[in-house]
Amino acid sequence: MTAAVSQVLDRVLVLEMVRVTEAAAIAASTLVGRGDEKAADAAAVEAMREALNSLYMDGTVVIGEGERDEAPMLFIGEKVGSAIGKGPKIDIALDPLEGTTICATAGPNSLAVLAIAEEGGLLNAPDVYMDKIAVGPGYPEGIIDLDKTPTENINAVAAAKGVPARDLIVCVLDRPRHEKLIAELRQVGCGIMLIGDGDVAGVIATSDPETTVDVYMGSGGAPEGVLACAALRCVGGQFKGRLLFRNDDERGRAAKWGITDLDKQYDLSELAKGDCIFAATGVTDGSLLAGVKRKKGKMTTESVVMRASSGTVRWVKGEHRTD
Repeated sequence: MTAAVSQVLDRVLVLEMVRVTEAAAIAASTLVGRGDEKAADAAAVEAMREALNSLYMDGTVVIGEGERDEAPMLFIGEKVGSAIGKGPKIDIALDPLEGTTICATAGPNSLAVLAIAEEGGLLNAPDVYMDKIAVGPGYPEGIIDLDKTPTENINAVAAAKGVPARDLIVCVLDRPRHEKLIAELRQVGCGIMLIGDGDVAGVIATSDPETTVDVYMGSGGAPEGVLACAALRCVGGQFKGRLLFRNDDERGRAAKWGITDLDKQYDLSELAKGDCIFAATGVTDGSLLAGVKRKKGKMTTESVVMRASSGTVRWVKGEHRTD
C-alpha cells in the first residue's frame, strides 16, 4: 500500500537528506582502513550533526548514538535543525557510520544512513537486539513470521517463489549467536551469505535482485531494524522484528521510551509509519553503493534516496571539489 504524501516532509527536500549522508560519509572516509573505529564514527557523527542543524526543521533524533549520558551528540532525544520550536516536526533515525569495524578495516558495505518521517512515524527503539526476518517485494502478505521456525519460513518463501529451498540465498550476520540458525539453514539446503557487519545493507539487499539475496534472518541492533524498515517501506518488501532483552536494564530502557509490550512482533509499517524518506551514502564499496573516491582536486560519492509516498528511488552521484 502506498503511503500518503506528507506535507510536512515536502518542506524537507529529498536531496537535502543526501547532502547530510554525503557529509557523514566524506568525513568517515578519511579514516577508512586506519583501524580506529571510534575516530571514524566520531568524524561521521560530527559532520552529520552539522549538516542536520543547517536544515529548516524541528527535528528529534529517535534512533541515534545513544542516550544523553552515553553520547555527546546525536543522542536519542536530541533536537536538531535550524527551526526548533517553529519548523516542521520531524522524527529522525540515523546511523552516521553503519559498519564502524568495516570502515576501520576497509571492508565492504560501510554506509552513512539516515531516515526521516513525520513526528511519531518511527519507532523509538532502544539500543537492544532485535530478532529480524525480511524478504523483498512480490510475495503474498504474511509470508514470513518470527513465530515460525527458520525451516518453515524458508519453505514458505521457496514455495511462493516457485523454486526449491536450495535455490534461495539467505543473508545472516556472521556471529557466534547464529550458529544454530546457520546449521538449520544448511540442513534445509539453501545458500548462506555471511556478512561481518552492516545489517541495514543486508536487509535492503533482499529488495534488489542484483544481490541474489532472497531472505535476511537473525538478530542485530533494533535501531538498524528501524532504519532498514524505512528503506523497505520505499521499495517494497516485508519485515518482522521482535525486541530481544538480555537483562532488566534493557527492559527498563524499553519502558523509558514507551514500549510496554516487550514480546510484540512488529510489522514493517509499525516500525516505520506513513511517509518516509531514506538516504544512504557509501563510505566503502559495497553491494548497494560505491564508496567515497578521492582524485586530484575532487572526491566522488554515490548515494541512494527513497521516498515511501511515491515509491521513488533516486541514485545520486556527487562530485565534490577539494581545493
